[in-house]
Amino acid sequence: SKRANAWPLGRAQSPVVVLGGRSPFASFDMGALQDMNHNELVKPITKWSRTVLEPRRLPEYISMAFRHAYTGVNGPVFLELPMDILWGFAEVSPAMARTRTKARAHGDPAHVELAAKFMREAERPAIIAGSSVWWHNAEEDLVGFAERANSPVYTNGMARGTVPPDHPLFLNLSRRDALSKADVVVVVGTPFDFRLGYGKAPALSEKAKIIQIDLDPSLIGQNRAVDVGIVGDSKAVLRQLNECLATDAPGDSAERDTWISSLREAEAQKRAEQEEKTQCQDSPPTGYRLCREIADVIDDQTIVIGDGGDIVAVGAKIIPARRPGSWMDPGPFGCLGVGQPFAIAAKLAHPDKKVILLSGDGAFGLNGFEVDTAVRHNLPFVTVVGNDAGWGQIRSPQKSLYGADCTVATDLAPTRYDKVVSALGGWGEHVDDPDEIGPALRRAIDSGLPACVNVEMQHDLVQGQGYMRGL
Repeated sequence: SKRANAWPLGRAQSPVVVLGGRSPFASFDMGALQDMNHNELVKPITKWSRTVLEPRRLPEYISMAFRHAYTGVNGPVFLELPMDILWGFAEVSPAMARTRTKARAHGDPAHVELAAKFMREAERPAIIAGSSVWWHNAEEDLVGFAERANSPVYTNGMARGTVPPDHPLFLNLSRRDALSKADVVVVVGTPFDFRLGYGKAPALSEKAKIIQIDLDPSLIGQNRAVDVGIVGDSKAVLRQLNECLATDAPGDSAERDTWISSLREAEAQKRAEQEEKTQCQDSPPTGYRLCREIADVIDDQTIVIGDGGDIVAVGAKIIPARRPGSWMDPGPFGCLGVGQPFAIAAKLAHPDKKVILLSGDGAFGLNGFEVDTAVRHNLPFVTVVGNDAGWGQIRSPQKSLYGADCTVATDLAPTRYDKVVSALGGWGEHVDDPDEIGPALRRAIDSGLPACVNVEMQHDLVQGQGYMRGL
């Protein structure tokens, strides 16, 4: 399921190369231990999969695997390596390092110029940017485009953090207001899926001109007709748009200024409402208060990982992504259980950064024992479990639809996950007082161990709204 999450259909678009073993080639189909054709199993969830049948071709196939993972839209590939092939020998040529191009696919110049024209003429423009901005290293180009177009910009997926949270054109809480009222919307590297209401009203104005930029041509116009569809690398296309607007950018416009001011007012109002929730003194604490306490302890060198349903939806609104790559979550595929593996990988890749994992209790139960891996390899990060003793994103809509007595298979035990982590050799603390969350987080960070702050939390965090919108 994790490989499916990385697959383009899962929309994480992660270039993952998976090397898998198999029984010896010499005993294929003879009943060897665990003999299975893995290629047939993984074919529906990978871009490419093969079996190596000669040791001398190992370097060639490794090179092919990485080329397929990074060619076009990124995605996972699988290379099966039988045991007797691994016992052989192969010569590695330095030329293998030059078997992939770094060239970027640029957009059709006529389409780019038409998109720039629409942005010049727009009175109420908006930009929504997704994960390809991160994968294509286009963060500076995105900021430049927003500034040249004088347009508010919203981000989702791995694009969170590509625009600094204090940038005057970056908005977060007023997205629905912007997209439902805009006259021109630029969609960069994110599909018209449930997060954008499938491109339909009321999530996205039916009257808006749509400019869609994506490296995958099959996503252009999916669920929503577009006025300009540009196939290309996000960085290359945004750079083209910036060049078009550099000499003829939108001029001063009273309508544009009024538009941006109205969105900032909507943002401020929603932030004030949210702030009231984050100040709640109820015990046990709310998810909003928990997420605010996390926001208070992070800095520019912190990587935050979300693994769960409602608690991650709230965290994405409250916890700022301060830099590119500083936020990871299960993505639109909703593959829970990624938190511990993501945190381990993040700490290995960035040993000098703080890593904080915000996890639902259900999600923690899927891969929580990987804390043992973190302990054995001395990888200190902090897991914050929002423990509402249930599958909240399922329980809440069941209560709404059928009543409190008909929540089937959604309750969990109020498990002391902090004691589980302590037993595995980490550091653990249980919290049920909102004023103790911050101090507990700081003690966990200072412990220098893989740590767990288990926060006993109120039920029905957001009334299952995120789940219901996806129906």
